[in-house]
Amino acid sequence: MREYDEQEDDELIQQDLQLSELAKRGATMEEIARLREPVARTPEEAVRALKIGNARFYGGRPLRQGYSPVERRSQIIGQTPFAVVLGCSDSRVPTEYVFDQGPGHIFTVRVAGNVVSPSTAGSIEYAIRHLKPHVVVVMGHEGCGAVHAAMTLSEEEVRGESEGMRRLIECIAPAVRDLPPIRDAKARMREAVIASVRRQVHELRRNETVSDALARGQIAVIGAYYEISSGAVDFLESEEDLRVDN
Repeated sequence: MREYDEQEDDELIQQDLQLSELAKRGATMEEIARLREPVARTPEEAVRALKIGNARFYGGRPLRQGYSPVERRSQIIGQTPFAVVLGCSDSRVPTEYVFDQGPGHIFTVRVAGNVVSPSTAGSIEYAIRHLKPHVVVVMGHEGCGAVHAAMTLSEEEVRGESEGMRRLIECIAPAVRDLPPIRDAKARMREAVIASVRRQVHELRRNETVSDALARGQIAVIGAYYEISSGAVDFLESEEDLRVDN
């Protein structure tokens, strides 16, 4: 169930007012940065913050109407994101908006098909080692073009693509190769995207840096599916949700 927390909204608004007053009094960047309390301190709190933010977004009650000068200044000293999101490059999937989070809250890694590759894994490793987030989310989305290509292109058509495109498709193809028969095209596409998300979560959990952080309890590694038409995110958290079938 998606949650909406009015008390948390009020606390964020009060924090922004405090920041504004500090700025008016000519506070230093260090003083402004210290006021920015972490949004989440545990994996459970981090997942909950993303769920609540998405509930505000798809419910039409976002807090974030833009980034104020005070918010920007509060991030100069350093960043302390509570979440890492490996999302798709698709222009219809603006991660910070989808989760209604402000600057400094989400370390976003975007690549077509939200695939785990040496470069995306390296970015995630950097965040885990140096920024100390509490959740890593692999988020696919409705109507993903990269997943559709992996599902529909013939081997000959794939060979005709650029080297980079071939590598992307090769990351996704194992997840969508043996999908169960689903007659409804939209439902089949959703199942393909979720299957790919599961595969990428599986690959990410095998990464040494990620697995070490999991073992320490620093992070959770989960999946998600963003429905563009509604704005809602479905979270894949349990081991059953994330089980790779093929």
